[in-house]
Amino acid sequence: MQKLNLSQVLSQKLSPQQIQFIKLLQVPTVELEARIEEELEINPALEEGKDADLDDTTDDFGNDADPMEGKDDQDINIDEYLSDEYGGYKMQGDGNYNPDDETRELPLSSGTTLHEQLISQLNFLKLDERQKLIGRQLIGSIENDGYIRRDLDAIMNDLAFSQNIETDEDELEGILLKIQGFDPPGIAARNLQECLIIQLERKDHPEDPVVQHAIQVIQNCFDEFTKKHYDKILKKCHINEEELKDIIQMITRLNPKPGGISEGLMRTQYLIPDFLLSEVNGKFEITLNSKNAPELRVSRSYSEMFNAYDKSDKKDRKLKETVSFVKQKLDAAKWFIDAIKQRQQTLLKTMEAILEYQYEFFHDGDETKLRPMILKDIAEKIDMDISTVSRVANSKSIQTEFGIYPLKYFFSEGIATEGGEDVSNREVKSVLAKMVEEENKKKPLSDDKLVKLLNNKGYNIARRTVAKYREQLQIPVARLRKEL
Repeated sequence: MQKLNLSQVLSQKLSPQQIQFIKLLQVPTVELEARIEEELEINPALEEGKDADLDDTTDDFGNDADPMEGKDDQDINIDEYLSDEYGGYKMQGDGNYNPDDETRELPLSSGTTLHEQLISQLNFLKLDERQKLIGRQLIGSIENDGYIRRDLDAIMNDLAFSQNIETDEDELEGILLKIQGFDPPGIAARNLQECLIIQLERKDHPEDPVVQHAIQVIQNCFDEFTKKHYDKILKKCHINEEELKDIIQMITRLNPKPGGISEGLMRTQYLIPDFLLSEVNGKFEITLNSKNAPELRVSRSYSEMFNAYDKSDKKDRKLKETVSFVKQKLDAAKWFIDAIKQRQQTLLKTMEAILEYQYEFFHDGDETKLRPMILKDIAEKIDMDISTVSRVANSKSIQTEFGIYPLKYFFSEGIATEGGEDVSNREVKSVLAKMVEEENKKKPLSDDKLVKLLNNKGYNIARRTVAKYREQLQIPVARLRKEL
């Protein structure tokens, strides 16, 4: 038997405006301009720039006659929409700001994708339509790093089912070899060994003895090479140590991920910092990138239109719909301007707290002076939610005299020292990297030895943690760091 029960439940739901603000908050500088352009296109009541004549005409809409006076709370106050004082937050170039910067386009590179580049090269080959379809299928099987990892049998089946093309392995491999001759060198290889050989065979001087020996090493001693068993390579390939050094140098300069070269051909964005840090008279000053603090205003013509409609003696349905539409656009424009302003204030508030927390690092750029800091530390400092700090830190960066740093760089867990203090794990990583850099490459330090050295320096750290940090720093194990 079914029963109906009534129960009260408290739940919190975000309004559409709150959701929009959250999205706006996490947008990085490089994408903010596009977001504003989008809003300008869909809302004619929103305009870019500052109204220089606003102060001379305020009385026409504000002090002398408020057309909305006495209206209910659902209506808008025209005074609010005629104010363009949306400053109050620092932006770069208060004194020497170049207005051309506002209209200058962001430095975007554009081009074609890796697959488009390969298809273009395919079209230059003298192939019939059937062979071109096979070539397109092969190119479509190339992954982002430039490799084809699917078995040729599987590709043959794909061709049979999707293109109704019957082929055999010899024909497929023949067309694959042609594609492997495309740029970038090493593309369409089926494994790393084949990728390196393709690149070596395409050297400017393939007859060079070093190139020939390098091909021999990769073909016959690939496993030994990856494991750095150099003694076995010397015996197997009948070469001396000097020759092996030249071979190793040549091979290590090859590109293990040829597809990565062409990632730059896709539409990419250069890193544009959200904040700029400068030192003025011995004090730090944080400013927002000018593109991060645009000047926006509510359209005067829309405000005047609202005035005219509101004063009209006609109160028919069509006029009411028009007034409602104009009001909706004015509301949206005012909200968007306020949201942009709140975004800038939230960004500055968060960055100022990070600066204060990591003051010693910003003073001289020494990574070892970074303090352990988590999102909660900053959230408590600025009295905001952790999720807000996370959204600010996730895709923002700051320009310092030591370079551009993503805000995430300043957040790290703490490691206890012998003295009972907490230090940033980034400091430990920095010390670890320096140890590896200064080690004797003929006898590289094992993880156990690194643990002992770190413990001697006062860092209480376990072997598994050292291994984790080493992997995060992309430092190979001791055996693979060994050199002749």
